[in-house]
Amino acid sequence: MEFGKAFSFAFEDKDWIKKLGIGALLMIIPFIGWLVVAGWGIEITKRVIQHDPQPLPDWSDFGGYLVKGLQVFVIGLVYSLPIVLVNICQQGVTLFGQQGDTTDETILMAVTVLAVCFGCVSFIYSIFLGFILPAALGNFAATGQMGAGFRFGEVFGLVRAAPVAYLLALLGGFVASLIASLGVILCVIGILFTAVYAYTINAHLYGQAYNEGMAARGLKPGY
Repeated sequence: MEFGKAFSFAFEDKDWIKKLGIGALLMIIPFIGWLVVAGWGIEITKRVIQHDPQPLPDWSDFGGYLVKGLQVFVIGLVYSLPIVLVNICQQGVTLFGQQGDTTDETILMAVTVLAVCFGCVSFIYSIFLGFILPAALGNFAATGQMGAGFRFGEVFGLVRAAPVAYLLALLGGFVASLIASLGVILCVIGILFTAVYAYTINAHLYGQAYNEGMAARGLKPGY
């Protein structure tokens, strides 16, 4: 993988300021704007998979990006449901402990142990999600079919075939989130601009990881 390429490719586009700026303005729009940017990011992933020499798309297809963004949201939501349920259980246990008999050491101990267990499960699944979700989104980007994101055998197969590539995608996502947070220094527009840039980093890494996984399995993109 070209790890550094994910951080530099956007600046190779002569209109990068305009394209990232439009994305930043869109993200001011609650929910809808974020969906459009997410769909735009999937287009980047698709272009990386197809080895397009110009992976940073323009904004001529707002409707298409919105639809893709909604599909990304659904895929992410489904894969995140287990961690949502675990967190609900953790909150329920904590609430029960607060409302129960706080003088009963047995109850307090049981509540504490359960809360810690739920927290550990949540953390472990978060790491798992960091590997699986990029593979699911890569499969979706390559085929253009939302159902491809739920072909679990294919998705898990990508991660098994190229675990290092997806580990790099996970680490790159962490770095991208740090970069996005730097926009706080420049207030609202600054953080939105860096957030869009973070989308481009993740999208490029997802495309690269997908290609690595497919190559390791001896398959072509979009099979």
